[in-house]
Amino acid sequence: MKPIWIVDDDQSIRFVLEKALLREQLPTRSFTNPRDVLAALDDEDGPQVLVSDIRMPGGSGLELLEKVKARYPGLPVIIMTAFSDLDSAVSAFQGGAFEYLPKPFDLPKAVELIHRAVDESQREEVAQESISDAPEMLGQAPAMQDVFRAIGRLSQSNVTVMITGESGSGKELVARALHKHSPRANGPFVAINTAAIPKDLLESELFGHERGAFTGAQTMRRGRFEQAEGGTLFLDEIGDMPFDLQTRLLRVLSDGHFYRVGGHSAVKANVRVIAATHQDLEQRVKEGVFREDLFHRLNVIRLRLPALRERREDVAMLARHFLQQSARQLGVEPKRISDAALERLSHFGFPGNVRQLENICHWLTVMAPAQVIEPKDLPPEVTLDGKAPAAADMAAAHAVAGTPSVLPDAIAPVTGSEVSPVHAPQASADGWEGGLEAEALALLSSGREDVWDELTRRFERKLILTALTNTKGRRIEAAHKLGIGRNTITRKIQELGLD
Repeated sequence: MKPIWIVDDDQSIRFVLEKALLREQLPTRSFTNPRDVLAALDDEDGPQVLVSDIRMPGGSGLELLEKVKARYPGLPVIIMTAFSDLDSAVSAFQGGAFEYLPKPFDLPKAVELIHRAVDESQREEVAQESISDAPEMLGQAPAMQDVFRAIGRLSQSNVTVMITGESGSGKELVARALHKHSPRANGPFVAINTAAIPKDLLESELFGHERGAFTGAQTMRRGRFEQAEGGTLFLDEIGDMPFDLQTRLLRVLSDGHFYRVGGHSAVKANVRVIAATHQDLEQRVKEGVFREDLFHRLNVIRLRLPALRERREDVAMLARHFLQQSARQLGVEPKRISDAALERLSHFGFPGNVRQLENICHWLTVMAPAQVIEPKDLPPEVTLDGKAPAAADMAAAHAVAGTPSVLPDAIAPVTGSEVSPVHAPQASADGWEGGLEAEALALLSSGREDVWDELTRRFERKLILTALTNTKGRRIEAAHKLGIGRNTITRKIQELGLD
């Protein structure tokens, strides 16, 4: 293991930490100023963990943090600071510090913190290796390995493929991988979501149109089939294609020719078609809304993509990948995620599959307050998953909150591109927290977009009123009991209209 680097101009601090870490069989190396640290980084590998004071002769610990993070983004840096340097501690977090250690510190707690940083550093090394070597798709679960093997077997084929799987599970990624590893890799990859385009425009979108074919057709337009010439055309949500267009698609797949809208000359289609759907096409055929002959034409090879809940062992790898990706997109320091938060995530149902996990990681990159994401930082849909209170308690909570005591038949969580109704789970309420969960679920399912502000306002109002009642209106005493400042309670009373 690489050593722990300790940077402090105070010899006693260095000595105490060195001896304590030596007892834990953790190698150390000490420096008295940031200049020597940066010089050492030029000549050798970086440390496992860097522990640095903030105020030292010859340089600031925050400046050192910035320079070290530029070279080693995943390196955990612990900043030591006196209590009076609390503003600096905030700056340290903003600069990507793993944690700050207030002076004077409790030695066992300091050693425990360094152990946590070492564990995090080792996890980051493994995660970085897997991310840097990762292909366009990630997955270690057996179900995903089956998908990868199928892509490999199809790599030299032009056969039509049908990809099935829930929304958000990554069907387009599979289609792109099939294209990338096929003989048509040098040709274009053209994707179209047949469910997202109005029926009267879809035909022109697919096959193009001639000038004057309809009102507004000022020029000839090439459709997606022509745009994908020599490459791959990905037809997403094929189960929603209108019935009459299914006939035209079948003809193209059968004889390799099509006509533009308003055209009289056949256009040859040299295109490989990959289709995808989240629907049960066999059932759609039985219902008479999908052509059976088209189904058999598309269903030459079928690839089933597993839902994320079927590959929970991949959640940690995907979460780290998406956190890195979000940080690059936003131009910020990548956040790390604790084992406890990963454990909570891995037990989430993910109705929106991989797309929902990606959105959660983007949310965490923006909203999580510290560099290390803990379970309490996870968004409400994760922390409330499977904890909905019983119907009677929900009704009571609604009555208390002044809302109708009606339990909705279903709650529809947003899953990215679709809304899938899920019946509210029944569980016993957990005191006032159960009522809060009930009200949050009711507001979230109503489609409101100010749930955080609304519930925070109600919570603060009730808390302050209760404290003022307890102290017979004495604001300073109420603020003291609540653990907030006098100015804070005065401002809140004005903002909430409690005067």
